[in-house]
Amino acid sequence: MSGNSFGKIFKVTTWGESHGEAIGVVVDGCPSKLELSEADIQYELDRRKPGVSEITTGRKEADAVKVLSGVFEGKTLGTPISMLIWNKDADSSPYEPLKDIARPGQADLSYQMKYGIRDYRGGGRASGRETAARVAAGAIAKKILALQNMQIIGHVLEVGGIRAREMQVEEIKKNAEQNAVRCADLEAASRMEARIKEVKAEGDSVGGIVEVIALGVPAGLGEPVFDKLDAELAKALMCIGAVKGVEVGAGFDAARMMGSEMNDEYYMNEGSVRTRTNHAGGILGGISTGEPIICKMAVKPTPSISKSQRSVNMAKLQELEISISGRHDTCICPRIVPVAEAMVALVLVDLMLIFYSSRFLQT
Repeated sequence: MSGNSFGKIFKVTTWGESHGEAIGVVVDGCPSKLELSEADIQYELDRRKPGVSEITTGRKEADAVKVLSGVFEGKTLGTPISMLIWNKDADSSPYEPLKDIARPGQADLSYQMKYGIRDYRGGGRASGRETAARVAAGAIAKKILALQNMQIIGHVLEVGGIRAREMQVEEIKKNAEQNAVRCADLEAASRMEARIKEVKAEGDSVGGIVEVIALGVPAGLGEPVFDKLDAELAKALMCIGAVKGVEVGAGFDAARMMGSEMNDEYYMNEGSVRTRTNHAGGILGGISTGEPIICKMAVKPTPSISKSQRSVNMAKLQELEISISGRHDTCICPRIVPVAEAMVALVLVDLMLIFYSSRFLQT
């Protein structure tokens, strides 16, 4: 078990390191005859790529995707789809003095203890750079979901204690991509951006909360007892490196509610059973209910900061103080949005394919 693959039927395997020659992904299990172009994938990669605003890392990567296999004459073949993204702007020099240092908040120590060797340049395999490969795979998943009228929307809900007001889905869809922070509340977005710049000037970093909403998801997705939809979503979002907590629906607020408050009461709407509220986040018993699926994730502050921190030289077993240079995001939240959307899409496509396979012999 290597931990580099995700999914059961729609299976994704990513590869590559932050400062290696390239990164990439293999997608196996994609149905045939899906219309797919590199432009479809590039659109999502452009949303995640670095160096696009003052509040993101200065690393300039075009993240131009090359589809190597699995697509012919604009349609998928049903065979493995392999995609490549070259690393063009990696600068490893700031990492040379730190190659034996366990950077606080990074995976240096844990990788060294597990493997006895690691690529220290830019965090290697543990870098957020790896998520570009997930976004490429997620772009294919999104196309499949769109054929079933499903849509996934992500936005930044909170940064550094500044929280967006409660907003309607249509407002989120309209506004979230209109600013560098990806916050649909434009007034809050302005304050968030100012806060990120302020923290950056101090040599520090800041975290926040990202929300993902899946619309049009039919009832019935999710496989009890151990492959519940909410469990799969939690894993998918928690395996994004900077995410330290996940909520579905009311989440931790449910612990402070009465049953009469938490329960979503039913009513009839044009022949369909609907709920008056959605505290369950569109999932009951691990199975989708047909209501919007709502997930929130806590994103930690970027661990690479220029403020002085105490650490240890792992080779010499000596304590020391370090200050990390290089190009890093002060706040990871805006660029995590397309990554989180991709992971939700991968879960939904995989469970949708499982759902259809389980009903094949039903009449």
